[in-house]
Amino acid sequence: MTWYPEIDGKQMPWALAYIPTEPVLSVARKVVPLLSGVDVSPIVMIAFITFSNEILLGPQGLLTLIQQRGGL
Repeated sequence: MTWYPEIDGKQMPWALAYIPTEPVLSVARKVVPLLSGVDVSPIVMIAFITFSNEILLGPQGLLTLIQQRGGL
């Protein structure tokens, strides 16, 4: 939504995407500064979620290995 500042995120239909994602993206915006004036926090969050998913649930992920050994 920050890529299109003329959009009001509190009005429908934009609120459907804005309200659930804003708490997560606001944290990322505090950590990741603007890059040449562009908000890259959605890209950073998608990369973080993908990385976490691979570390935990991938073929060599922690939870996968624990489950294969009968731990869970």
